Amino acid sequence: MLEIFLKTLPFFAIIGVGYWAGRVKFFTPEATGYLTKFVFYFALSAMLFRFSANLSLVEILDWSYIVAYFWATALVYLIVTSVALLRWRSVEEAAIEAQCGVIGNVGFLGVPMLVLLMGENAIGPVMLILAVDLIFFGSLVVILITGSRDGRMSLGILKTVGTGLIKNPMIVSIVLGFAWSASAMPIPVPLNEFLSILGGAATPGALFAIGASLATKSAERMEVATWLSFSKLVLHPAAVAVSALWLFAVDPYSASVMIAAAALPVAGNVYMIAQHYGVAPTRVSASILISTAVSILTVSLVIGWVS
Repeated sequence: MLEIFLKTLPFFAIIGVGYWAGRVKFFTPEATGYLTKFVFYFALSAMLFRFSANLSLVEILDWSYIVAYFWATALVYLIVTSVALLRWRSVEEAAIEAQCGVIGNVGFLGVPMLVLLMGENAIGPVMLILAVDLIFFGSLVVILITGSRDGRMSLGILKTVGTGLIKNPMIVSIVLGFAWSASAMPIPVPLNEFLSILGGAATPGALFAIGASLATKSAERMEVATWLSFSKLVLHPAAVAVSALWLFAVDPYSASVMIAAAALPVAGNVYMIAQHYGVAPTRVSASILISTAVSILTVSLVIGWVS
């Protein structure tokens, strides 16, 4: 376990450096925003394209894996939603809290860390989880918030969701990568080196950006944020473990990657959604802050267990 902790520590240390830079104002919120854009639109996209272009969708597509992850995530999503509604929160707030309970930082933290710690074979399983999170649950929160405000479902909501998916560089890069893979064309050496160099900036850049962005987040609404962090760091990986290992009998290695990915802290893009729609941004902010701090230990414990 100590060996796993020491391997994950450098990742969180870079987050810590970013947090320090943000706290002392060496990295301003504006600078953090531009760094996040660089990672999101360029470095991480290059990494994901290169990974997916070297994978075969037919070989990695495992429907039992997808169903196992979806079932467990939907269960925790319903639990967190129900708790929010029992507290007399609105549908909008319940949807945002549910996102905190199940959507982990797979893109910025999970892809680089899990591939390094669990081997390159983890790329395919992590990609599938990222796709489910982005395409289904990322769309669901928009539908619930917009639908509750309009009081009905409309074509406008579907248009908003579709536009969001098309404009998401992570989805676009993965789709284009698999399309390239399907063409069976080798990646030209100059292009491959370009993607390798640019994608190499994704890991340190993403981790630093996570830390710097945490420096601007508050720790208000601690009781709710603690519950949401518990849901993300404990309930979600526990539900995924039961689903993958016992209900759907997923391949042990793939199941271990799924469980480790489910143990990641609350994703930063949940805060972007909350801020964009004006729904409980301080609550989400505190959840990201608490879950990221606690995950320094919990992620190591989970990865050590599944390994």
